[in-house]
Amino acid sequence: MNYFKKILRFAKPYKSYAILNIVSNVFFALFSTLSMLSLFPLLKVLFGEDEPVNVQPTWQGFDQSKTYIEDSLNYFVTQKAEQGVDDVLIYMVGLVISMFLMKNIFNYLAMYFITFLRNGVLKDVRNAMYKKTVELPLSHYSEKRKGDTIARITSDVLEVQHSFLSILELVVREPLTILFTIGAMVYISWELTIFVFIFIPVSGFIISRIGKSLKKKSDRVQKEQGMFLSILEETLGGLKIIKGFNAEGIFNRKFKSSTQEFYNFSNKLLNRQNLASPTSEFLGIGVIAILLWYGGRMVLIDGTLEASMFIAYMGLSYQILTPAKAISKASYSVKKGNAAAERILEILETKNEIEDLPHAIEKNKFNSTIEINNINFKYEDDYVLKNFSVKIPKGKTLALVGQSGSGKSTIANLLTRFYEVNEGEIKIDELPIKQMKLQSLRGLMGLVTQDSILFNDSIRENLKLGKENASDEELIDALKIANAYDFVMQLPKGLETNIGDSGNKLSGGQKQRISIARAVLKNPPIMILDEATSALDTESERLVQEALENMMKNRTSVVIAHRLSTIQNADEIIVLHQGEIVEQGNHQDLIAKNGTYKKLVDMQNLN
Repeated sequence: MNYFKKILRFAKPYKSYAILNIVSNVFFALFSTLSMLSLFPLLKVLFGEDEPVNVQPTWQGFDQSKTYIEDSLNYFVTQKAEQGVDDVLIYMVGLVISMFLMKNIFNYLAMYFITFLRNGVLKDVRNAMYKKTVELPLSHYSEKRKGDTIARITSDVLEVQHSFLSILELVVREPLTILFTIGAMVYISWELTIFVFIFIPVSGFIISRIGKSLKKKSDRVQKEQGMFLSILEETLGGLKIIKGFNAEGIFNRKFKSSTQEFYNFSNKLLNRQNLASPTSEFLGIGVIAILLWYGGRMVLIDGTLEASMFIAYMGLSYQILTPAKAISKASYSVKKGNAAAERILEILETKNEIEDLPHAIEKNKFNSTIEINNINFKYEDDYVLKNFSVKIPKGKTLALVGQSGSGKSTIANLLTRFYEVNEGEIKIDELPIKQMKLQSLRGLMGLVTQDSILFNDSIRENLKLGKENASDEELIDALKIANAYDFVMQLPKGLETNIGDSGNKLSGGQKQRISIARAVLKNPPIMILDEATSALDTESERLVQEALENMMKNRTSVVIAHRLSTIQNADEIIVLHQGEIVEQGNHQDLIAKNGTYKKLVDMQNLN
């Protein structure tokens, strides 16, 4: 229950609905008992057990309350009987109907109010999980399966939502129903009620033994669900490769293996859960059988209990079975919900390694320089950057070149604080970026990556990620700078054209130019270009390169380049090898040195 209690904090905004649900459940439990007791006077009339009472009874104290209630009822029946038996029956039937009507009205109200509570908690937990998912650094997801995160936000949260209904039943509705019913049963016959007190603890003990390992089994089911969702997500993302390598069979086997495990775990979980209801009902019927034997003797042999009272008592005793079964089911549901809550809280309570310091500064302008001072960085065990230092004046372009794995893209990740440096410091205008608010730091920067990351929406909405309130004129200006205006205007719906999943309705060059237009629209003083042309054909590269040159005018730029033709005009070029600077200077200086840079240029035939 510890994890589930932590989730309950999400119910605070909806506590008024919880209170109304509890009040409705109290009245439901009360009228559930009264609806059975209301049968008692009707049965007395039918069996002709009423003794005429012509004088209205008076209250003689609490110890005589049972006699007072019975005499008052008999007095009422006697008065009505003088008007005819039909009138008595009509009144009695009306009493029964009204009690059952009130019971069902409050049952509906209880379900009505809890709907707002459950759906509100569902909404808020999902919102909190999505917010946390977006806030966590990229390093958090380097080894995490996306499908597992999706499973936690969908099925695990849904499991917790269902458990909210169960826990309120477990705490309020069913215990009160049992309490009121037992009170009425004691009122009728305390001797018979002893058997009920024997039944409840025995039933509870047996059911708790059955459900001992339920949380563990539920956790395994939820983890396996995350596994096959991960396989599905990877399949959809890599469908072209799967088909191209005829690997459908491999992924089919992976998916079938995961769903088979899910099948096996689910069967074990549900079979154990399904034991609760028949077990509690069988135990209840056993007690009912004893009550029939013992109560029958009291009616037929001893004459200490009226037949109508005994029938009403049996109705009450059977009524206990329904809340008892509900409690056993609810306890199972809460255990499953606790397992799901644990998985949810694992995300919500994950510490964010990259967040604003308590006194972080809002910085909205870039005035002079970017400084990277002696930084060392490693993703896992081995350093990918060693003693890296550079100073980039405002308005200048720095290019980073080198072989794959030399640490070029890592510089971009550290500048934007997607990752934290292990040693050293990065400053903007003499202010360490750790002392800046993340939002303001990233607000100073525009990012164009090798993979054009676009979303399944219109071109307009993709561009407006750069500036949410941009006008049509601003959008068109950005497209023109990015050499994208002409092809966008030729699309069937222009700016309103949906570009499909990951922008796959567009060519590679078109996607990249949309990405550049998005960065242009943001209009940041610092631009980071991470191999923005490496995946393009020659024609697309020329158009994109023109767009990049247009964009970099009057901006400070950090360009990570694979194709060296794109950075010959850079103010400074740094050549990296295994995380260390091996050469530094402009294009002409580095060619003159006849070193690593010259070799890279020669390999690309760019003399």
